[in-house]
Amino acid sequence: MDNIDAVCFDLDGTLCVDDQSDEEIHEAVFDRVEAPEFFDLDDLYAVDYGALPEANSDREHHENVYRAIAQNVGADPSCAPALAEATLEVLDSTAVSFRDGAKEALEYTREKYAVGLITAGTEEAQLPKLETLGVQDAFDVTVCCGPGTGIKSKPDPEPFEIAVNELGVSLERSIYVGNRHDGDVVAPNVSGCRLLGCRRKTNLRIRIQSRRIVFHQCTKSLMSSDCPI
Repeated sequence: MDNIDAVCFDLDGTLCVDDQSDEEIHEAVFDRVEAPEFFDLDDLYAVDYGALPEANSDREHHENVYRAIAQNVGADPSCAPALAEATLEVLDSTAVSFRDGAKEALEYTREKYAVGLITAGTEEAQLPKLETLGVQDAFDVTVCCGPGTGIKSKPDPEPFEIAVNELGVSLERSIYVGNRHDGDVVAPNVSGCRLLGCRRKTNLRIRIQSRRIVFHQCTKSLMSSDCPI
């Protein structure tokens, strides 16, 4: 790995997982508003987030999501502001845990490389997660991107360029570790850094083998640094 200077991680779903389930959040949101439950989680997952209008805050982003769902299912979008407000009340930024193997992977990586974090969300939403995990000082640079941050959302190259510039390395000598296809898998192809994809249930333990970083579940190599998910 003498050709790699830095490793940048995604946060949600890569280093940590939510302790609140989607089902719990969905139910709690509708408990707080006087509106019919006009969509289910499949409708939420079907939203094309890349097609949403640019938002200036988390609240506006959630409202855009609910308006998109209403349009997709043919429902009245007038309750979108109330749903967005309820979502902010329900979401607990501190309710996170390490993904299996993530703590060890991060510790190992810090011994070998410059380490960055590129995460979608405002500082108000994301930094409490780092404090809960006890890794608020683990990264040489932290870039929060997307609605309300003033930095474009992944997969735009901007957050990646900011991270590597602050780390003092090049995109070509960096690896990005992420789990989502729309923002994490596509993003390195756009920005020019390498990708290390991680499946949802993969144990996130990184080690060096034959001068390349690989993911392992137990002792089975799942993918190498340039493999897509």
